[in-house]
Amino acid sequence: MDFMRDSSRNQRLFSTFNVIDDFNREALGIDIVVSLPAGRITRYLDKLTEYHGYPLTIQVDNGLEFTGKTFIN
Repeated sequence: MDFMRDSSRNQRLFSTFNVIDDFNREALGIDIVVSLPAGRITRYLDKLTEYHGYPLTIQVDNGLEFTGKTFIN
């Protein structure tokens, strides 16, 4: 999982939440948003697991958005 930030032509900030399968470099999902609370991330991952199944491991970039109690379990 990767989280990136950028701005549009009119200087509006946005973020992308990228879920990538490292084995075959397939982008499983990309969510583009203005704000991305932890609850939305878990709902998004739940949708992805319905289609792709649960991964054996998850690797995150340890940014501030991934330090909450949501990802401890």
